[in-house]
Amino acid sequence: MMARETGILADRAIAALFDTGRLIAERELDRDQIQPASLDLRLGAKAFRVRASFMPGPSSLVADKLDRLSLHVIDLSEGAVLETGCVYIVPLMERLDLPANMSASANPKSSTGRLDIFTRVITDYAQEFDKIPADYSGPLYLEISPRTFPIVVRRGSRLSQIRFRVGNALLGEPELQKLHDAETLVAAAKPNVSGGGIALSIDLAGDAQGLIGYRGKHHTAVVDVDKKAQHDVFDFWEPLYSRGRRELILDPDEFYILVSREAVHVPPLYAAEMTPFDPLVGEFRVHYAGFFDPGFGHEASGGRGSRAVLEVRSHEVPFILEDGQIVGRLVYEHMMEKPEGLYGAGVGSNYQAQGLKLSKHFRS
Repeated sequence: MMARETGILADRAIAALFDTGRLIAERELDRDQIQPASLDLRLGAKAFRVRASFMPGPSSLVADKLDRLSLHVIDLSEGAVLETGCVYIVPLMERLDLPANMSASANPKSSTGRLDIFTRVITDYAQEFDKIPADYSGPLYLEISPRTFPIVVRRGSRLSQIRFRVGNALLGEPELQKLHDAETLVAAAKPNVSGGGIALSIDLAGDAQGLIGYRGKHHTAVVDVDKKAQHDVFDFWEPLYSRGRRELILDPDEFYILVSREAVHVPPLYAAEMTPFDPLVGEFRVHYAGFFDPGFGHEASGGRGSRAVLEVRSHEVPFILEDGQIVGRLVYEHMMEKPEGLYGAGVGSNYQAQGLKLSKHFRS
């Protein structure tokens, strides 16, 4: 099949960006750093603790702002603790020299969101977080603010990922409906295709034991972001059960891990992204917009029945979520070509065929 002229770059094309000098890295790539439709970004050797988050703006370099706002510098070469409620800026190992027809966007990795680590990529002259305009040439920085658990990070830790796109890759609603009819994007009897995406709702019925989710505990030990199956679930999380009510009252500024009612499917020639839900519909937020790689939930790569794990917060007031309530939308984009590796098919994916699942750092 011929490659499209517009769309999201697949793994082979991302590798080619390094070969042509459009992507530059401080050291050679990690073996699994290139994902089917994205590139994991690695922390550099130092973190700047800053007084507050900031936007560089059209006339400023990030480095100049750091000179003014930095409180102290932390060496990450041997690992360091980043505390909750603090804001850190870390220069990344990768830098860009994008061509005039290619832009990029960034998102927290799945595991980052599930640990309630707030991250955003910043560039020089940026006027938006996580958006890198076409023709950008320069360094990348990551803003990090752990919200629930203190974390240990080190040079090379991967908290964020970046996607590259040529032109407009988004599917409009008629195209999205047609794709759903052919491929069943969400396992819903009556899919809600509107607002440019396809709706996901919340599962508050629970599993066979009535487990519906988890609420993050406060004042815990640290989580090492690079170590799998390292921590006991109950030291960090309070399990939540339905007890027959099929509703959950969200307390303000608590962090919840919940799951979608529908299984999600991303066919091999597409990529998807969870968009934050419109706050006009309720005083809560599905907190971290997330990437779904080609092959997520795809039966041929072992993903039948994969559901979307949701990181949820209420803000100003307590809010009741009810089973089946819409909590987010998936937007789909064309890939320029089919990736060589699909999500779940031998690329080290942690969350294929998942139901309600905490991050990989906790022992199941």
